[in-house]
Amino acid sequence: MRLLRSTDLALRVLMRLAVADGSTPTTREVAADMDMPYTHAAKVVAELQHQGLVDARRGRGGGLALTEEGRTASVGAVVRSFEGDGDVVDCEGTTPCPLHSACRLRGALRRAQEAFFASLDPLTVGDMVAAPTGPLLLEIGRPSSPA
Repeated sequence: MRLLRSTDLALRVLMRLAVADGSTPTTREVAADMDMPYTHAAKVVAELQHQGLVDARRGRGGGLALTEEGRTASVGAVVRSFEGDGDVVDCEGTTPCPLHSACRLRGALRRAQEAFFASLDPLTVGDMVAAPTGPLLLEIGRPSSPA
């Protein structure tokens, strides 16, 4: 299974904010730190804010912060929210599959997709930044000290 780009970016934003340690980086800073286009990061941040996982404040002293709900959010729930609950394959698209009425593959793929999500359900955003990930995230974006 392949995740949508927006899902990947959302998880990276959440993980970056989980180690922000009281600071409130801007969307532009998070985008630069996580090597993603600002426009994509802004769209993902808007959706994460809509879901109540991120608090975004504008203006002087503003920035992004992970909400308590965001810190304890299930990774499976976040992935589901960005991926949607559609089928893995489109059997009824512009050219419907001739096997549609008797296909067993669609059900098997749906069960596999749900097993994938279920395996992510027990993990929280906080779990995803445990060592060694958290310390690495803290180093990303910091100016390197002169040698």
